[in-house]
Amino acid sequence: MKKAKDLGIGVTAPKKKCEDKDCPFHGVLSVRGSIITGRVMSDSMQKTVTVQRDYNRYVPKYERLERRSQKYHAHSPPCLKVKKGDEVRIMECRPLSKTVSYVVVEVK
Repeated sequence: MKKAKDLGIGVTAPKKKCEDKDCPFHGVLSVRGSIITGRVMSDSMQKTVTVQRDYNRYVPKYERLERRSQKYHAHSPPCLKVKKGDEVRIMECRPLSKTVSYVVVEVK
C-alpha cells in the first residue's frame, strides 16, 4: 500500500485512502503558494466546495475597519469528507478547471 505524501506544511495525512488523482496526499497533484483558512459555504458540486474567507480592511479616510469576505472554489478530495460549515485550510495548486485553483488540505 502506498503511503500518503508529506506536503511539508505541518498537516496530518488522512487515515482513509482515496483513488482521486487530484488528491494532494494520494494522487499526483502538487501544492504551492498561498494557504487560506475559511469556512465551507457550499458542498453541492461534485468534488468541489466553496470556501469563504472573512477579513478586515482599514479605510484611511474614515479611520475605521470594514468587514470584507472573499469566496474561493476548492477541490475536495474524498478522503477528507468535507461538509458545509466546516473550518478548512486550502492551498494553491495548478488550475483544475476554469474556477478551481485551490485544494482542501485540512479540516479543522
